[in-house]
Amino acid sequence: MVRVPVEPVEAAVEADAVDAVMRAGGLVVRGPLFGVAAQDSGEGPRWRVVVAVTDGCPQQARDSLNSLLWFRAKDRAEDRAERRALLAAVARLENERVDDLTVAGTRYRVVRAEEYAGTGPGGMEEPRPTDPEPLVPDWDRAVRGPDIDDALVLDPDAPVAPSQAAERLALRGFRYTGDRFPEDVRADSERAVDTHPDILVLPPTFTVVEQTPGGGTPLSGPHVSAHAARKSLDFALTWMWPRMRGLIPEDADMHADARALTDPELTAYVEAADALRAGRVNRLEFQDSVYKIVRTRRMLRWGPDGPDGPRPSDVNSQDPTRIHPPLDEDGRVLPETGNENGAGNENGTGNDNGTGTGS
Repeated sequence: MVRVPVEPVEAAVEADAVDAVMRAGGLVVRGPLFGVAAQDSGEGPRWRVVVAVTDGCPQQARDSLNSLLWFRAKDRAEDRAERRALLAAVARLENERVDDLTVAGTRYRVVRAEEYAGTGPGGMEEPRPTDPEPLVPDWDRAVRGPDIDDALVLDPDAPVAPSQAAERLALRGFRYTGDRFPEDVRADSERAVDTHPDILVLPPTFTVVEQTPGGGTPLSGPHVSAHAARKSLDFALTWMWPRMRGLIPEDADMHADARALTDPELTAYVEAADALRAGRVNRLEFQDSVYKIVRTRRMLRWGPDGPDGPRPSDVNSQDPTRIHPPLDEDGRVLPETGNENGAGNENGTGNDNGTGTGS
């Protein structure tokens, strides 16, 4: 359903989206990202995101689901029967590549999205004027903003603005082509066009990219806002890179950064960070490199049974494993038995753990 924006803010966002298409009409695709969505009984066709769609491989999302169910069993199970069901699901996730399971009245699915960015003569798309920004930017590293996909509901029937409808329509035929993609990746991509023909576009995210002659190399992210991406670049300039390059000793206080020290070699780092803080800066030159804040998007395919999941050709960076210690029926943590295979007591097991891959 298409809904024409009438409120002033919505109309401004829509006009901004139309202008963005004119400036950056092409796409550059980074590759798949993974998360977890849940559907409660009677809520179809809506799903809600419970693990942000930002993981670089399916197993990372499965591990995050493992943790989510383990903590639900430990802290929020209403009775022993619910806890047993949750721990049985945890045990499966410790030993199998499970992408869809129903437990304690909720269906969980590992979901797959494609990350991409608009591109044009000026390179990859930067944040738009109407993208949310804090009125007063907070650069304190101890202060966290909202999480990506927090409380996000996936509803294929929700009305969308004309620009969003056009974007969905344009992406329906998206598939991997060309010899640089392995044959199984191309085949899976082609199949998904038929099995999951509809498109949902998730809220935008923001990434720090180092410009290169062939495009750009992502250095961080995704982040929930352009300011959060700038904040991560500020951290790299004042804390991480000086340590990596030996300008701040490894044994220095963890709170020490380039601003707190007087080493002349750190002056350039501080000046670059200060320039970044001067306003809504989306392009920064530093030591012969150019860093940009790029607006990234994610498309999620949708079929008759809901959101698309991992494909056989998707690569897992790790195997299923125990993450948390075992629990008993009353939610008490049990001592480890030393069993490396993750087999726990008869009530279930638990073990610790949650992009980038690109295709």
